[in-house]
Amino acid sequence: MTDKSAQPDPAPVPPGGWMGTAPDADALFAMAEAALDTMPPLFAPHIKGVVVSVEEFADDETLKSLDIEHPYDLTGLYEGRPLTERSIDQSGGMPDRVTLYRVPILVEWIETGERLDTLVRHVLIHEIGHHFGFSDDDMHALEDMA
Repeated sequence: MTDKSAQPDPAPVPPGGWMGTAPDADALFAMAEAALDTMPPLFAPHIKGVVVSVEEFADDETLKSLDIEHPYDLTGLYEGRPLTERSIDQSGGMPDRVTLYRVPILVEWIETGERLDTLVRHVLIHEIGHHFGFSDDDMHALEDMA
């Protein structure tokens, strides 16, 4: 029998951080939901119907359509019609979708040492930027200005 009172307390987990083995899809999805909850209220009504999902990797067809050679190079994808291209007479389409790719995100997390929840939030916000009609170049310019 050991004396638990003599053992030091385990190191606290940083808020939103991740310790231990690589998180599964459910844990990454929970991080994405938490990130959505931090979006400014002005954006909330415009992203309410966006479906967020987590997959291991993009499939070959998706990678080919984006001219991406290696599946580790795609961490997220927005599929849908940006708000800037919509008309009030259009309805009945599939909901907009953001897919986060778990394994490429984890590889980037390991390579950069960035907090995983911060990285998930970054990828998610980048893809939601496409929902608002921003191009990759627009988003990089905004990030550079911030």
